[in-house]
Amino acid sequence: MNCFNVAICIMELTVNHLLHEATSIDDLEGAACYFPLANGRYEVKPGLVGFGTDFGNGQADQQVFQIDNGFAHYRQMKLQARAERLDKYYQTHDYSDGAAGAIAHFIIDRLCQEHPDHFQTQPARDGLVFHCQLTGETLSLDANGQLQGVHTQATPVSPPYTSTLDALVLQIQDDLTAVSRVDGHHWVSAIHLCYPNHWSAAAKIGKDFATIHAPVAGMETMNRRAGAIVNTMITRRPAVRFAWGLSTDTRLNHHPESPPNIAASEWQGRHFDPQNPRLYLRIERQVVWGFPEVDAALFTIRTYFRDCRVLKQDSQLRSHLCSAIQSMSPASLTYKGLADSKAEILAWLASPDT
Repeated sequence: MNCFNVAICIMELTVNHLLHEATSIDDLEGAACYFPLANGRYEVKPGLVGFGTDFGNGQADQQVFQIDNGFAHYRQMKLQARAERLDKYYQTHDYSDGAAGAIAHFIIDRLCQEHPDHFQTQPARDGLVFHCQLTGETLSLDANGQLQGVHTQATPVSPPYTSTLDALVLQIQDDLTAVSRVDGHHWVSAIHLCYPNHWSAAAKIGKDFATIHAPVAGMETMNRRAGAIVNTMITRRPAVRFAWGLSTDTRLNHHPESPPNIAASEWQGRHFDPQNPRLYLRIERQVVWGFPEVDAALFTIRTYFRDCRVLKQDSQLRSHLCSAIQSMSPASLTYKGLADSKAEILAWLASPDT
């Protein structure tokens, strides 16, 4: 059944639901497809290219917010994360009304422009009304973009939305981060991160670029240019970049803190079993959009998975993937959780499937 026609409801928060996995690109109709390691190297660099660059996905490459038939699952994972504990996944720090309003109106405008069949607005007294066909939710905003009310055709979200950003993130398949700057000082002012890849919103909120990325192996050169990079994010034309890693499941939520009643070893993942091999390329498409008028930038994170069992059937893709893994420094292997499994993964990739 097409997810766009399915009424989305809140499922009981159970261990099985929390461990539920997303569908990989290989089995997901209509999803954009990326392979960001075509040069066969693992590199830590900005890697910014102009937004709208053609990566072979047609109209989807022109969209900030890509929506596909995985929407229902992505939405459900966000509902479950919020129900577990909202402040574990959503944090703000000195997120000004000006930045919040500019970003909220941008998100709404792009969604209506990119997906007019799913999103509509209409003017209202002292504000606007924003409707999402996918969720059956209608948001009422004032002229400054502040959330005034929510009407839903389904079960109300619990806990209730606390802000416009919180509500809007539940209408898309991306996580969102905002960066703010005042008098040359910058910090992460908002993080809505329901699909964390082994990092948490609480650990990063309010910190500057260099502090946030200090744990990342190979970031030393970029961190020395932190101010210039943030200035580029805010003042230059919109850009897109990709990040990638390897995972042994397709679970979107890998918060470093496991939920109650789930063992940390089971929750973390990244354990490659050569006797029962499961390996996926976890890809993040990140869009950077600046708002110089409020000295802020929006950073979107859209997560995809590609099945390495499928990738290894293509000799060129397999070669690039193996080469990229082999190029990783010991520090990068440790950071990516591959230090103990590199040899086994490379052996499996080189072997024929049986």
